Amino acid sequence: MMGVGTDNKTTTLSSKYALQQHGEGKEEVDLGKMTPGNAEAMRLAKAEHQIMEPRETWGRRLEFVLASIGYAVGLGNVWRFPYLCYRSGGGAFLIPYFIMLFLCGIPLLFMEFTVGQYTRLGPVHALAKICPLFKGVGLATVVISYVLCTYYNVLMTWALYYLLHSFSPSLPWQSCNNTWNAVGNCSTGFPGNATHLQSASQQFFDHKVLEMTKGIEHSGGIRWELFGLLILAWAIVYFCIFKGVKSTGKVVYFTATFPYFILIALLINNVQLPGAKDGILFFLMPKWSKLLEVQVWVNAAAQIFNSIGISFGSMISMASYNKYNNNILKDTFIISLANSATSIVAGFVIFSAIGYMAHIHNLPVDDIATDGPGLVFVVYPEVFSTMPISQLWAPLFFIMLLCLGLDSQFAMVEVAVTFIMDGFGKKALRVFKRKELIVLAVCSIGFLLGIPHISRGGIYVFQLMDHYTAVVSLMFLAFFEVLAVTLIFGVRRLSLMVEKMLGKKPNLYFRVCWQYLSPMLVLGILISSIFQYTPARYGKSYTYPLWAEVVGWFVSLASIIWIPLGALHELWTTEGSLLQRLKKSITPAIDLEFVSEKPSSESIAMFTAP
Repeated sequence: MMGVGTDNKTTTLSSKYALQQHGEGKEEVDLGKMTPGNAEAMRLAKAEHQIMEPRETWGRRLEFVLASIGYAVGLGNVWRFPYLCYRSGGGAFLIPYFIMLFLCGIPLLFMEFTVGQYTRLGPVHALAKICPLFKGVGLATVVISYVLCTYYNVLMTWALYYLLHSFSPSLPWQSCNNTWNAVGNCSTGFPGNATHLQSASQQFFDHKVLEMTKGIEHSGGIRWELFGLLILAWAIVYFCIFKGVKSTGKVVYFTATFPYFILIALLINNVQLPGAKDGILFFLMPKWSKLLEVQVWVNAAAQIFNSIGISFGSMISMASYNKYNNNILKDTFIISLANSATSIVAGFVIFSAIGYMAHIHNLPVDDIATDGPGLVFVVYPEVFSTMPISQLWAPLFFIMLLCLGLDSQFAMVEVAVTFIMDGFGKKALRVFKRKELIVLAVCSIGFLLGIPHISRGGIYVFQLMDHYTAVVSLMFLAFFEVLAVTLIFGVRRLSLMVEKMLGKKPNLYFRVCWQYLSPMLVLGILISSIFQYTPARYGKSYTYPLWAEVVGWFVSLASIIWIPLGALHELWTTEGSLLQRLKKSITPAIDLEFVSEKPSSESIAMFTAP
């Protein structure tokens, strides 16, 4: 752990005792002859040993980079970006997309890395030190990440279900001759404008995987197959992160790199299929008039924000395990550009396949293109059913989805674990004895909260949670985080943090973005999100009842509410007049002198004070 102040260079009684007990282990203390002085020495030694125990760090810098890329590159790169791109002007959309990347995405990612690496704390305690008035923002990021991870793992459950069924002698979503098919309105291809028909893959997803009911008001009971796979999905997450960054750092060598091999293999295969060219042209054909629409620019900024993962707390948390002088500037560019490049490659992969399907079924590309879970669990399985060697591509694709999802899941769960260890580490360890059991408790609660999503009406719960967590809450959190760090804490202090870690101040590009451009863009997205708010829907026709909308808003407020509560708590507990309290509440509780990894004598005294 890092303490504030100068190093303690004197050899104290407790230091000598610590050397005896934790050094070579050659001397032992006779408890029967323990004197009051020795007892005090033991207490001081244990306290000093706990303080001097360093925060765990990534084994190698590459592990941090891969973990961050794995978190940023998720399922949204595969199912959200390609659809958004062609709906928002095709190739023309790349102009606002890259503008938002360089004016908002990269500067704010660098900001979060700076805060995490300098403070060596998770988002709750780091933001509390940066701006005590907005300490609730950090807690809000933990809540939104944890809520998100409870239903994000349901996607991993569906992927596991498809993966297991992809090893069947024939892919089960290929035909209409199954017990779950409604034969009268089942089509082995895409039904096009025939609205009374459903594709075989759509019926497999609706009637076999989900066994979905008519609405959220009909829960329909638990899908026990999915229940077992949800346990498996959480078990995989647990065994990948239970040792902290030491175990996660090893897992990401596979989970962060394997999807690229599959994407490249799929790209090489797909571009050779008939009709692939038409799909790619449909994806990239510029519609320049779209650049005059405000919504296109908002879509670009929102995609950058959601994809990189700003304001979820995960990037701050992962950077807190870096070494103090790690080159986060270089890492920021690597991670941001890798994320965007992956999105574009995924666009080629998806739309070359959609173009092939349009060619096979003699339909317009627009009738097949979709986004969200429907793309990877309905459209793409249908693509595999007509592909050469479908028995090879289907398992590889769903393994790729698992890897993409698991990396993001690791980071979101780690935010909650970091919060507990930073804030309640000693108390939690008294109860659970080992950190591994704390991680198990976090994963177990996440599993229990995910059970409603694997009921027969669970898809409606999933869509409701996703709408009010990822759409409504996120931009509020983003705005207050940027307000707290860049405007109240200030660009000057943030630049000083960078200088102390990297040896030089951030250049003019970052300072201008932090001071002016990024806050204005985030505020613009927030205002646009408020004015263009639409209630949650499932598909094209199902609208949620009023009580479900109310539940959705409560889910959204579960994270947002901590921002005003944190501010009120800070003002209430601070002494002085209202003006003095406000002034103290916006004064950083952090010393920008170099923070040593060794504790000072003052910090030991504070730690051991009764």
